[in-house]
Amino acid sequence: MEYSISKLADLAGISTRTLRYYHEMGLLVPARMNSNGYRLYDQKQVDRLQQILFYRELDVDLKTIQALLEVSHDEIRLLQEHKHQLQNKKKHIEALIATIEATIAHVRGERMMKDNEKFIGFKQEQIKANEEQYGEEIRSQYGHETIDASNTQFLNLTEKEMHDLEILQQQLHDTLRRAVSTRNPGGDLAQETCALHQRWIRYYWNFYSPEAHMALVQMYVDDERFKAYYESIAPGSAEFLRDAMSIFTNMTS
Repeated sequence: MEYSISKLADLAGISTRTLRYYHEMGLLVPARMNSNGYRLYDQKQVDRLQQILFYRELDVDLKTIQALLEVSHDEIRLLQEHKHQLQNKKKHIEALIATIEATIAHVRGERMMKDNEKFIGFKQEQIKANEEQYGEEIRSQYGHETIDASNTQFLNLTEKEMHDLEILQQQLHDTLRRAVSTRNPGGDLAQETCALHQRWIRYYWNFYSPEAHMALVQMYVDDERFKAYYESIAPGSAEFLRDAMSIFTNMTS
């Protein structure tokens, strides 16, 4: 079945202007143009538009959506990934609603609200941000069950543990910055950095292995987003941390 641009817009609940823009940027190209120059879409474009709108619901920008759709042609895998991310989004919204309801009850004097309960929704927001930026890579690397369990562990951190984690992260960055300047991945400062990184990781991971730790720091080098983050701490720090961690994990395994 073929759809005109107006019929497809009505079907999807979007404007014809949006479809024209998708065409202009190459995100959704019509199947053909008829003799009058009107855009016509077939089933392939309908399915692609559904994928685009799934990603838009997850607040993924259009350029990223285009790149993702060009890379993957496995529709079942994409749909399963959409489902999983929407389930995470649902959990996040439900957590925020629960936090608001508990806070209302607390203000009314109907129940006592523990301090750590007040921040569950905001921890969910941090997890959501991490998922949007790095979720695909870390889930493909470690699997959904492992990442879900790590997210649960993070949500259960107490207020004191969150404070300790913040201090530890600053200490890690400071030590890494000084260690990189030594240019000696086997030196004391470099190995102290690795030990701090291991402590930091354990706040997020409900498991630990030297192999998994080494795979993580290799990702810091291979993935431009992770690398940019570590470059902001000190130039060359992603490669330095990987080299230092290779020594550290061999010594501690």
